[in-house]
Amino acid sequence: MIDPTFSHLSDLAFEGAMAGYLVALVCHALQMASHHVRRQSPAAAATPALVAAGGASMTADTLSDRSSAADGAPAGEAEPLGRGTEHRHTRFAEQIGRAAVIVTVIGFACHVLALVLRGFAAHRPPWGNMYEFTLMITGAAVATWLVVLWRNKFARPMGIYVMTPITVLVFLAGTVLYTRSAPVVPILNTYWLNVHVVAISLSSGVLMLSGLASAAYLGRLRYDARVAAGVVDPERSATRLPAADKLDRIAYRAAIAGFPFYTFAIIAGALWAEVAWGSYWSWDPKEVVALASWVVYAGYLHARATAGWRGKPAAWISIVGLATIIFNLFFVNMVISGMHSYAGLN
Repeated sequence: MIDPTFSHLSDLAFEGAMAGYLVALVCHALQMASHHVRRQSPAAAATPALVAAGGASMTADTLSDRSSAADGAPAGEAEPLGRGTEHRHTRFAEQIGRAAVIVTVIGFACHVLALVLRGFAAHRPPWGNMYEFTLMITGAAVATWLVVLWRNKFARPMGIYVMTPITVLVFLAGTVLYTRSAPVVPILNTYWLNVHVVAISLSSGVLMLSGLASAAYLGRLRYDARVAAGVVDPERSATRLPAADKLDRIAYRAAIAGFPFYTFAIIAGALWAEVAWGSYWSWDPKEVVALASWVVYAGYLHARATAGWRGKPAAWISIVGLATIIFNLFFVNMVISGMHSYAGLN
């Protein structure tokens, strides 16, 4: 028997989560935009001349540091205006970045509440169909992101890379994948449902963040290369993404944290399949793609620890792993029929 009150409240909480993530995404976009509209101060304009006179090459970070130091030097009447404009943009970016984090926390609280109320409505754990499963994965990704922010304050500017796909996935969950609360198929109503689905959803969310951090890493590398080539002026087209090595470290640590649980989830899924269908492995499309994801992330961890494969090659492998998880989450369930089609879409 489904409780309509809890079901309705769950839907309202989901709408709150969706609204929170959208506002957070807008805040991150404004934060990024604020770094691109800074006006070049006279001291900043003099920096390239200093570089040319000295005959030395500088990275984007070095240029920014020297520009900041030059801002404190006298430069006639125009200098205070440039310094004041820079300060206002910096303060705005900091405030809007903090607002993005606060709204993300509020959205995550609504996200968790939506799942809890969904469980009360159906009198079962809230991961019995694709709508709930997607909420589990995206919730795990947001939780991991908040932990990263808590431990690494410098990571906040990569929020646009994280919240964009998460917001899209949550939106798809509430539209394309939404199903009314209902009991699960009896043959699947075993304790393995809790073990396997919780492990696969949480680990997939953590691995998803690893892939998103790798995407931000490649974005930072591209920016640094354009600065080094003189294509981009770091004073007129700023980036506040963390240094490339820090982004690479976030991606690697997230993969290390998520991969063992993903491995356990696949093993638990095989044990559940033997109980439900009488076979540990049936080459079901979802099983095959899950195994492919495991191989890709195993390859990423190996590549990340192997000289010659660190950096860009390893990051691209991580992004391929992210693509396989999203492919398995949506395409396999929505397009390909298989033994996992009970998920509420057919």
